[in-house]
Amino acid sequence: MQSEQENAQYIKMTETPVPKLVIMLGIPTTISMLVTNLYNMADTYFVSQLGTSASGAVGIVFGLMAIIQAFGFMFGHGAGSIISRRLGARDVESASRFASTAFVSAIVAGFAVLALGLAFTDPLARLLGSTDTILPYAKTYMRFILLAAPFMASSCVLNNILRYEGRAALAMVGLTTGAILNIFGDWLLMNRLQMGVEGAGISTAVSQTISFLILLFMFLSGRTESKLTLRCVSRDLGDVLLICRTGLPSLMRQGLSSISTMVLNGQAGVYGDAAVAAMSIVNRICFFVFSVGLGIGQGFQPVSAFNYGAGKYDRVRKGFFFTWITGEILLGSIAVVGMFFPAELVAFFRDDPEVIAIGRAALSVQLVALFFQPLSVCANMLFQSIGKNGKATFLSMLRSGLYFIPTIILLSHTMGLTGVEISQTVADVLAFFTAVPFVVTFMRELKQLEAADEHH
Repeated sequence: MQSEQENAQYIKMTETPVPKLVIMLGIPTTISMLVTNLYNMADTYFVSQLGTSASGAVGIVFGLMAIIQAFGFMFGHGAGSIISRRLGARDVESASRFASTAFVSAIVAGFAVLALGLAFTDPLARLLGSTDTILPYAKTYMRFILLAAPFMASSCVLNNILRYEGRAALAMVGLTTGAILNIFGDWLLMNRLQMGVEGAGISTAVSQTISFLILLFMFLSGRTESKLTLRCVSRDLGDVLLICRTGLPSLMRQGLSSISTMVLNGQAGVYGDAAVAAMSIVNRICFFVFSVGLGIGQGFQPVSAFNYGAGKYDRVRKGFFFTWITGEILLGSIAVVGMFFPAELVAFFRDDPEVIAIGRAALSVQLVALFFQPLSVCANMLFQSIGKNGKATFLSMLRSGLYFIPTIILLSHTMGLTGVEISQTVADVLAFFTAVPFVVTFMRELKQLEAADEHH
């Protein structure tokens, strides 16, 4: 029975027409990403009703969540990429070994973040960019996020293994259920029970835990090829290092995203709480849109990993171009529509004239960046999914790190608040032009691999 299931999955991943397969796997992932970001935006919406300083606290906590997710994505994408290639090569036993090892590693990392975060809550909130007036709200919110850290980190692993196995619909169920519960929890605890920021924190922690339990059930009920058992957890440090090495691009991407959020909050904080709140709102809106491209890109990851492992290089190439063009059409269309209503979008979250003025300018410029993001995202995901970790790590560091951090420091000093508003767009354009030669070179390599296969 298990063998038939494995065979059917192999045929699905290697013979389904590539555009259809990317869409099949990309739609559930995109829905998961959108709903997850929707609940982040719900937090922003409900907390913003408490005032501008409380609204700024959401941006501070967003940086903390990025740290927790950085570990989760490192173990999740690292194990997922390896598992997908092993399943493509029909090696189910080692797939279970890497799944179990990554799951336990993420739980340990989550508890480490929890312990350190609770011990150093004040300095951590300051490090994440909190001002004196934002600090009380940020600390209250952070405590609940820290308590949920082990569940958040390990959920990232479970979600990504499901995606890399080609079971994105199962991952979607776990993530969207948690997200919907969080939106309801925000409404109940903040609007009805008047619990303020504490209510937002409790709602997020509870919904993350429930999401974790649903994802875990998918594995324990035998719906996956790779199994989670303590017996399968590897004692070989080399396996853990391989997972970390393969997942390093995700750690760098998420980790630098957290650092860049700290730097952004710090630079915006010079101009007051309104600037921190405005940039936090703009970031949430743009990341919500960006998640569409990310979702389609994550639908492409298992396609490229599985088929690269199975030696079907033409399908890897077709998948890349289809995903890139689809991302350009989707993100470009959303960007054009958003350019007509930047002030209204910001005002929906915070009806403060100063916040709206700063947010409108920043959002207008950042929407332009959406045209440059799909190629960078696809290139990064392609290299990570096929195990080219050095290239993937370098590309993942550009958008939120190597380009963004020097850009915002330089432009904020030379152009003031305008520099803060345009920095992300400048970084995205630079990342796009850096990714192009990597993609061109690799597509030539794929053609050579295809030619060598035909020759044999």
